[in-house]
Formats: sequence, C-alpha cells, structure tokens
Amino acid sequence: MIEAAQFVEAARERGFDWYAGVPCSYLTPFINYVLQDESLHYVSAANEGDAVALIAGVALGARNGRRGITMMQNSGLGNAVSPLTSLTWTFRLPQLLIVTWRGQPGVADEPQHALMGPVTPAMLDTMEIPWETFPTEAEAIGPALDRAIAHMDETGRPYALVMQKGSVAPYELKAGDASARRVPAAARSQFSNVAASELASRHHALQKVIAHTPLESTVVLASTGFCGRELYAIDDRPNQLYMVGSMGCVTPFALGLALARPDLHVVALDGDGAALMRMGAFATLGAYGPSNLTHVLLDNGAHDSTGGQATVSPQISFAGVAAACGYASAVESDDPAVLDQLFESAPLDGPRFARVVIRRGTPDGLPRPTITPPDVKARLMRHIGAG
Repeated sequence: MIEAAQFVEAARERGFDWYAGVPCSYLTPFINYVLQDESLHYVSAANEGDAVALIAGVALGARNGRRGITMMQNSGLGNAVSPLTSLTWTFRLPQLLIVTWRGQPGVADEPQHALMGPVTPAMLDTMEIPWETFPTEAEAIGPALDRAIAHMDETGRPYALVMQKGSVAPYELKAGDASARRVPAAARSQFSNVAASELASRHHALQKVIAHTPLESTVVLASTGFCGRELYAIDDRPNQLYMVGSMGCVTPFALGLALARPDLHVVALDGDGAALMRMGAFATLGAYGPSNLTHVLLDNGAHDSTGGQATVSPQISFAGVAAACGYASAVESDDPAVLDQLFESAPLDGPRFARVVIRRGTPDGLPRPTITPPDVKARLMRHIGAG
C-alpha cells in the first residue's frame, strides 16, 4: 500500500498536474489530495467519457511538458470507449488512465462487478491500451510512471494503470469553504418563427463563426459529421480541428483546452444530436467553464450526416439548460445575427452559449478533410505553440 502523496508527487515531478474523472472509493485518496492542492487541477466530470475528452483537450494545448490523468472505476470503461477509440487513439492525444479493478477475480465484490471485473484486462487489450497493475510499493511508482510516459511519448496514445483494492492508504478531505457558485444566467430566446425553408443554412452560420475567430487568438473545434466537413470546405485554417468520432465529446474536449490555455479563445461547434447524447457536459461546462470558452450549437433538428433522421431538439430549450447549468450567458435564436452579438459581446465570468436554429440540408459534393486527424492535430498544436 502506498500513500496518495507518494504517487501524486512523483506524477507532478513528471509533468502530471491535470486530473479529471468520476469518483470510485478506491480513488478517494487521490481525489482528496488533489482537491487540497491549489497547484493541481481536478475536474469532476459527468461521466468517464467526458473526462477522457477533457484530458485530451488538455493534451492538445499542453506546453512545458504538462500532462493529464483520467481516473475512473472499471465499470465506467463502457462510457469511455468512444473517446478512447475515436479521439485519443485517432488523433494521438496521450493521457494516463487510472482504472480501478472492481470485481477482480478472486476478490469479493458487489454483483454489478461480476462481469466487468474479469473482462477489464481484455477491454483494455482490445482498445490497444497497454496496462499494468497500479504500483503498491513506493519504489515502484517512478518506474511505472516512466513506462507510461515512454509509451505516451512514443505513440501519442493512452497508457493505463489498473488499481487493485487496497492499493492506496486513506487520505482525509479536510473541511473547508465550498466553491463559490455562479449565479445562473437568464436564458434569452429570440425566435422570429420563420418557415423552415427560410432558416439560415449551416454554411451561413459557419461563415459568421469564421469571421469572428481570428487565427492568432482563437481555436475552433468542430463536432463530428457535416459540421466539421462543411467548416473544412469553407476555409481550412490552422486554428481549426475537425472531430471524426466521439460524438458529443466536443464540449468537454474544448473545456480541457480552454482550461489549459487561458491565452486562447476556444470555440466549440456543436450539433443538436451530439449535444443531446452527452447533456451532462452542460453541467460540467457551467461549473468549470472559463471566460475564454464559447459554445455554439447549430441545431437543424436532425442527424444530418446519417440520413436526416429527426432529433428531439425542437422540444428542448438548450439555452434554458445552459443557463440553469451556470453558463454566464445563454441565448437561442433562428437568426444567425445572434452569433455576431455573441462574439462581439464583452467577456463574462464563465462560458457563453448560443443555439442557432438552421435549416436541414448540406451542399452537394461536400468533401471530407484530406488532412488526416493526426496531421490536423499536429498543425493546430504547432499553431498554438503546444507540445
């Protein structure tokens, strides 16, 4: 058994100062230790996949050897499969995973872990994530971290430490003042109720985003599907990244980058289907989102890139959700001019949100990006001086 300080301090010496995850009793000592050190950063994510995407955003913007750790119970690996296989693997965005081994064969545990325990190693192997058991002796911590870093630096992909029961001694969370809560913004709706055929196109909305996101100070992260493809077709700029998977993860991904790089204005371009898939991210952005983060949701009421199947977005006030979750401002409209107002407004104490209702449809012959995901990531990292 080791002390939380022994691992966290050894990790800090190697550049690990960002943590995100979903709690597990095995992880409690680490979380308590990190929360009480102002020089370390911990984000409590709504689910494990969001945590992976957030630390991927930290990796995208990292400078001076900074690194991140995602912590989860092994039952949460299911929530993390998508970003682990189509974000961190595809774009080569490394992170250290600490995965607790509930239901380990031969160790008594609750019935819900009876299957996940035995299959946890196979799941990591299948996702091509090298792993080893978490170190339980102080002298083993450094070598384990060094093996993880060597793999991460060589491949650009995650490495996992699988934590067995009783690996870390308890660490008390000292009582203190609760974090200040933001006063929720008032959601604003500005609908003119025009006919669906008269709504603005995605192309028009994206042109406005481009006009307000200068190369030297802004990063634009586009959600998977036609959003990223159309942004690429309009203007392929070095400050842009086009997600090709990990549906719903663009917002925690953007949050990680915005937190790691307060010198940049980070814009997350979202879609209604993607936002609905991971609505817990609204709460995380509302709680942790900084003033340099802007969330734009282009809502056409359909899964456009898979045949136009309807979503349930017409029934939802996304601005109401964002406001209730603590965004500094939240507006929704069917007039793309709301984007001009959004980007031209003064910075606020927290993230800004705008939902623009657009018409369905995509230009004929819309190309796919010819630049590969690792190359678009490397280009963006060079542009922002990361890596």
